[in-house]
Amino acid sequence: MKNPPSAPCPAQNRISVEANGRGAQEEERPLFPWIPRERPVSPTVPLECTVYGPAASPDGFQALAPEWNPLLARSRFDTVFLTHEWQTTWWRHLQDGELWILAFRSPEDGQLVGIAPLFRRYNPEGELAGQWSFHLVGCIEVSDYLDLLAARGWEAPVHRALLEWLTGPDAPYWDRVDLCNLPEVSLTYRLLPDLAREFGLRAAVFQEDVAPYVPLPLRYQDYLAHCVDKKQRHEIRRKQRRALREAEVVFRVVDRAADPDTIVREMETFIQLQRMSRPDKAEFMTPQMEAFFTGLAVRMAQAGWLCLAFLELNGVPAAAYFNFQYRRRVYVYNSGYNPQADVAYLSPGWVLLGYLIQYAIARGERIFDFLQGSEEYKYRFGCREARVMRAVVHRG
Repeated sequence: MKNPPSAPCPAQNRISVEANGRGAQEEERPLFPWIPRERPVSPTVPLECTVYGPAASPDGFQALAPEWNPLLARSRFDTVFLTHEWQTTWWRHLQDGELWILAFRSPEDGQLVGIAPLFRRYNPEGELAGQWSFHLVGCIEVSDYLDLLAARGWEAPVHRALLEWLTGPDAPYWDRVDLCNLPEVSLTYRLLPDLAREFGLRAAVFQEDVAPYVPLPLRYQDYLAHCVDKKQRHEIRRKQRRALREAEVVFRVVDRAADPDTIVREMETFIQLQRMSRPDKAEFMTPQMEAFFTGLAVRMAQAGWLCLAFLELNGVPAAAYFNFQYRRRVYVYNSGYNPQADVAYLSPGWVLLGYLIQYAIARGERIFDFLQGSEEYKYRFGCREARVMRAVVHRG
């Protein structure tokens, strides 16, 4: 839906990728406009590189802990998936291979300007059988946005320094570097093709997915009036009123105020609803993934970023959303509902989503991010699209 000129939903920047891999920027409108800009540093500025390989003690996560999140805050896209808390939790539960973390510092003052959180794994079978690959830490489906960490303005020197290490004598053997889940605002997929050629490498860039999101206005009434169409506005109100009329409705949020034991119990309820939702969700929630989700919830609560929301109808949990609130952005991470409940006809997932958006606006959040996936229901709630990109570097 095209918003009227007076609509309070802000526009998203659009960045296209030309055939040669270079970025053609149509509009510069950052998703986090309050982050100060930095003048780009010359791409050829040499950086000091410290490598924390699999035998390093302390490892890169431990050594860089005090500086990690402050560097992320100076980047183009400060996302919860690149925080020290998320990255270390992912590695603890889902690690797959050797941890290689590179730190890049300014030669003038030693300031940390870049981190490459990587792991290297051997592919024993499939299309890449026999090859060694580098990946970003978190690079499977459970981390929706990933990237190299680079201070705004230092992206080109950081990428060049990474390629210098990869092609130098100190790097372990590799066949490909797979950088997945790059947000649209990232410079990685725009810088790598040209830089790779300088080092005798090949880089392929392609769109991996889309990440629908809703720019949130200041008032819920404005959201209903301008961010969704008339039919959807009617549906949101109708379903919420019907639920209130035909059931006892409780909307509650578990956040940083909850203690770890409470969070573990609440996550058991969430995971039960998640598994009940669909067969593929039940298959996804393996014991390993359950441990990751629960550990992540505790860690996010400790950091103040957890937003685990439930809708109870007649005293029974009917729907749940596992979300994070970070830097004025809500990440809608996973969901679950009971399709066999007596109140399933009341569309509890839909009702809960409406309450969540209202709650986010009341808290002053700026973006309601549905993350990866082009499911039709997201667009009914007024979503726009941001692309998710992938860059793969191969040896020449």
